[in-house]
Amino acid sequence: MAKKPKLTHRQKRRVAANRKRRIQDTSQPEAERNTDNLQAGKVVGRFGKHADVEDLQGTVSRCHIRRTIDSVVCGDQVLFQAGDETGEGVSGVIEIVQDRHSVLTRPDFYDGVKPIAANIDQIIIVSAVLPSLSLNIIDRYLIACEDINITPVVVLNKVELLEPDERATVEQQLAIYNELGYQVYYASCKTREGIDEITALLNDKVSIFVGQSGVGKSSLINQILPDAEELVGAVSNNSGLGQHTTTAAKLLHLPTGGELIDSPGVREFGLWHIPVEQVTRGFIEFRDFLGGCKFRDCKHLNDPGCIIRQAVDEGKISPARFASYHKILASMQEGRPSHSGQT
Repeated sequence: MAKKPKLTHRQKRRVAANRKRRIQDTSQPEAERNTDNLQAGKVVGRFGKHADVEDLQGTVSRCHIRRTIDSVVCGDQVLFQAGDETGEGVSGVIEIVQDRHSVLTRPDFYDGVKPIAANIDQIIIVSAVLPSLSLNIIDRYLIACEDINITPVVVLNKVELLEPDERATVEQQLAIYNELGYQVYYASCKTREGIDEITALLNDKVSIFVGQSGVGKSSLINQILPDAEELVGAVSNNSGLGQHTTTAAKLLHLPTGGELIDSPGVREFGLWHIPVEQVTRGFIEFRDFLGGCKFRDCKHLNDPGCIIRQAVDEGKISPARFASYHKILASMQEGRPSHSGQT
């Protein structure tokens, strides 16, 4: 499917200026602002060139997206024009995307930085013992949360697969996140361990489940919302990697009044779009030491006078987290499009 032509920077600036005038210019009568026929709604699904928009009465319309709109994601508050349903089931057009109070993004090699969800209050980072527990992946998501100042929650799923000694080891590994002040929960869709506690976390908030494919995000959602009927996939026997079962983002309403966004799983979460300084601050235990190194351009590795490295040696910073930090920095350099294009 051909992608819609991208706007130039000048066109984007003109679109943004026109949009701002349409929303904020109250000096003109309402009828002259071209918004009199528009309805307010929230994006509850995104499918290719179209998006599902729920109006204030709860009616969902599948809408076209104006070419002048840069991006539309689940959670967006929009103004749209309803219309008669076409042969494709499309019955409206999104005209304006309202300002977002938060947005989760991830880098894409071809499209640059891509929004994943908007106007969210907390991010539920789901990991699992199968395909494998990756603390580095958890750290990546924590950095993304810290960068946009959204509360993260860590959930380890499929804990029924652990033997008692294995669970003790895993709990010891994850204890560092508790010590840093992050909430950590253990869950099992088989035994329902942790399901009630996780459900309570979602009350009256807009949350998003993120994590690698195959960690059981859709299974957890089926436990929290049995009527959601999310597709559940297995882990590939050949690769050990999860199979993508969620192919489009969708927003689900919770009986308690909260909302949950389910996003397509990603096997890796790149961070090359975030400045190195922000990645460093994303490791919250580093913050008390930042600015105290001997050299301003300290790489926090083997540099003389590095007080972060000294804090690791003194047991004030976890060696595992310190190693994860440098692994992330290395992967950022390897994953940048300019670097990849040279290899």
